Amino acid sequence: MLDRQTYFIKERVRVLRISDTYDILDPQTQENIGIAVERPGNFIRVLRLLVNKRLLPTRVDVHEHENEPPILSIKRGANPFTARIDILNGEGEAIGYFKSKLFSLGGGFHVYDVRDNKVAEVKGNWKGWDFKFIDNSGKQVGTVTKSWAGFAQELFTSADNYVINLQNPNAGTGGLLLAAGLAIDTVYNEN
Repeated sequence: MLDRQTYFIKERVRVLRISDTYDILDPQTQENIGIAVERPGNFIRVLRLLVNKRLLPTRVDVHEHENEPPILSIKRGANPFTARIDILNGEGEAIGYFKSKLFSLGGGFHVYDVRDNKVAEVKGNWKGWDFKFIDNSGKQVGTVTKSWAGFAQELFTSADNYVINLQNPNAGTGGLLLAAGLAIDTVYNEN
């Protein structure tokens, strides 16, 4: 799953949700190719009733199939001011991390590999709906675009749909860039 170029991410709509679940679909066939499930601890679930969830630690596990071990995990600690998001492979080993920018009009963060080498930058537009992945040479290597979910869903829920498109993903960056696309909504934008 991590070598694909395009993913359609569809957030499941729920009433009174404390954690989020995202279906990962093939954009052409709408076939389910994976799932991302947010797994905050039990104490954190209770705190979310009182505190903005962006201020609390969380973990998002990405699975090819719901009842299988994760192939990728996105883990945010408790420090919201210098947000560092760790990315782990299926064995729980670090493959990289994201570090938020101090100031950005459209939102964004830097993507680093496990050796602290910056491999990309995620830049948002002023609306916060579209993001570009830019490599170190300034070349665009991917995008995240919010997709219209329909009038009722857009008006009455915070559930989002979006498309992650990667140009030439490889073993070194494919998982990091998919995680970056998921992190935009799951870690940075959700309230």
